[in-house]
Amino acid sequence: MTARLQTPLLDTVKVPADLRALDETQLPQLASELRSDLIDIVSQTGGHLGAGLGVVELTVALHYVFDTPDDRIIWDVGHQAYPHKILTGRRDRMRTLRQEGGLSGFTKRSESDYDPFGAAHSSTSISAGLGMAVARDLAGGRNNVISVIGDGAMSAGMAYEAMNNAGALDARLIVILNDNDMSIAPPAGAMSGYLARLASGRAYQGLRDIGKKLTSYLGTRVDRAITRAVEHARGYVTGGTLFEEMGFYHIGPIDGHNLEHLVPILRNVRDNGTGPVLIHVVTQKGKGYAPAEAAADKYHGVNKFDVITGAQAKAPANAPAYTKVFADSLMAEAREDEKIVAVTAAMPSGTGLDLFGQAFPKRTFDVGIAEQHAVTFAAGMATEGYKPFVAIYSTFLQRAYDQVVHDVAIQKLPVRFPIDRAGFVGADGATHCGAFDTTYLASLPGFVVMAAADEAELRHMVRTAAVYDEGPIAFRYPRGNGVGVDLPERGSVLEIGKGRVVREGSKVALVSFGTRLQDCLLAAEELGAAGLSTTVADARFAKPLDQDLLRRLARSHEVLVTVEEGAIGGFAAHVLDFLARDGLLDHGLKVRTLILPDEFTDHAKPEKMYADAGLDSAGIVRTVFAALGRLEQAVRA
Repeated sequence: MTARLQTPLLDTVKVPADLRALDETQLPQLASELRSDLIDIVSQTGGHLGAGLGVVELTVALHYVFDTPDDRIIWDVGHQAYPHKILTGRRDRMRTLRQEGGLSGFTKRSESDYDPFGAAHSSTSISAGLGMAVARDLAGGRNNVISVIGDGAMSAGMAYEAMNNAGALDARLIVILNDNDMSIAPPAGAMSGYLARLASGRAYQGLRDIGKKLTSYLGTRVDRAITRAVEHARGYVTGGTLFEEMGFYHIGPIDGHNLEHLVPILRNVRDNGTGPVLIHVVTQKGKGYAPAEAAADKYHGVNKFDVITGAQAKAPANAPAYTKVFADSLMAEAREDEKIVAVTAAMPSGTGLDLFGQAFPKRTFDVGIAEQHAVTFAAGMATEGYKPFVAIYSTFLQRAYDQVVHDVAIQKLPVRFPIDRAGFVGADGATHCGAFDTTYLASLPGFVVMAAADEAELRHMVRTAAVYDEGPIAFRYPRGNGVGVDLPERGSVLEIGKGRVVREGSKVALVSFGTRLQDCLLAAEELGAAGLSTTVADARFAKPLDQDLLRRLARSHEVLVTVEEGAIGGFAAHVLDFLARDGLLDHGLKVRTLILPDEFTDHAKPEKMYADAGLDSAGIVRTVFAALGRLEQAVRA
């Protein structure tokens, strides 16, 4: 039994108004207690740790200086917002984080008035903040809007599109660049803080405005030349030339863990500025917790862990993770084919391409948080005869859909899309759920769309994609571990558009697309015990469909049920269209489709999510009994 954490100052802060009642000299102690509380919470719940530890002082300073929630703080991505949640009335619920009915792991508008924008995908905060700032100005308001964006998120083009627009509008917007790996510039100690306070102060900004008025009398061309020269000179000192060119007034870099620097600078910007301002703050991921400081990647997202040792709890390894199977399979193919290359959008470890990169560093490309660029970059390589595998989570590939359509599909380029995190993702909830990829890819002409039923099938699909060169091809697989089937040393090449029957029957046909196959087999056992001879088929392909298989099943069974872990419009829609066009619905065939519910599903344990969606074996059995009119048995199932 561990001793209760002592947080006397934090205990007095229920909402940010309580924080603002503190003396400024108390803020370092509050930050220290907040950091300890955060470590204690995440050690019990799991979740994102490193990013939150890095913004503890920044979070305290923002809520101390600004009048939230009237002043809007938008946290980019949202996984860095745990300290913000603790300070904004949710501390007593933090141990429900990422659990069913509990707090989201990201910011969420329905959760709190202090979350003005829901975020779980990167690089949206400046666009959203600009929209809020313009709406404020149209309404005659005077509140502040602050967008906090990490430097990793600045690798996405959307951030620069928003900054370009903000600069052109000269909108009153505060952007805080949270530079958490010193990739842009390190802070230069006390002098850096002094210069930033000077540059953010009323006197400097007043002189700057007077200078602009004076040079304006010299004519537009001279005015622009002098202004540009001054900003370039200041940019060489502060590192802000790019941001100044985009119309932002740049301050920093400053130490994001030094409250004596942060508070006066934020106060100066709050009180004195006009137009868009960017404050460059340098922080350390995992700050204040030695294991997280030493291994920022491993402590970005964590399982439950021991606070003293930092050791994370591990699930029993009864089968390899799908991501690992994909990586190993791709490496096996790459050893045989030097044209295979791998592309990721800032998720090398999440997609397994960190392993591929260790084996083939010159054939691995991490393009940053830039899914659109990743897809078109791969399309360019495909035109030159290379075989790019663009490994992106299902939910993130949505961001590049235009590029998938125009730059890949229309040109029939053989770009391969391994789609990780397909289907439910448990604790990460609606924003990360891979519900839509089958729907949005299988609707495209000439696209091959596969789903792996188990880890062996995934290995086959990697090899199939490697040899397929007639156009784009995708294969989806879920988060988590496989089902424990034997793995071949190397995958086999599947015949395009051909499924397989894994159990023969005569009354009921269960056609699975993806990893619900095991639950279909369990359901078949239960149905067989009830006297219903059941066929189970693994479709493998949503496009092209195995029409011969579907035709045979439709003609020889009374009930046909499709089962998939995807949204409406996916595999089932293609099956229904085929059955209708082929006249197979005209002779009493009872067809039912099991898909994800038509809603954004919040976080919960995966097994609970499957049960609620009717995608577990019990749900499949209920569906069959209901289709046959055996309502009492359906209720009992």
